[in-house]
Amino acid sequence: MLKMIFAALLLSCCAAAGTSFAQAASPAQAQQLPSTQLRAGMHLIKAEVAKTFEQRQIGLMHRAQLPQNEGMLFVFEEAHLQCFWMKNTLIPLSIAFVADDGTVVNMADMKPMSEQSKCSAKPVRYALEMNQGWFAKRGIKAGSQLRGGPWPQ
Repeated sequence: MLKMIFAALLLSCCAAAGTSFAQAASPAQAQQLPSTQLRAGMHLIKAEVAKTFEQRQIGLMHRAQLPQNEGMLFVFEEAHLQCFWMKNTLIPLSIAFVADDGTVVNMADMKPMSEQSKCSAKPVRYALEMNQGWFAKRGIKAGSQLRGGPWPQ
């Protein structure tokens, strides 16, 4: 009886959460967000911008591929230690944690469908995800400068 009451309460809470909860939990489609152009040295990046909690939570989940020079820029309200994992993310990614001035603080490679966290080395407000190896192939590392988007030109 107690299990039935708990199940009923859980269902009513989920129903009250509305469409946004259902969309966030549904693997049906990947989100498409507004984008901005960034520069890493001479390399141009088209980055979708995830700036709300819901957008950041979904990130690049459920995508079968990511075009070569495209990625996702995660924007947070305040600088904190930021940690990411790859639950429901199908493609291997590299992440750059970025300071307010566009300086890459640290980077990490992430495996698809992994729940292992990769974190910033210090508090940051930005993180940029690209196809795995994108940064390394272009010589971009900690200390490199990104331009465009929220950073100085």
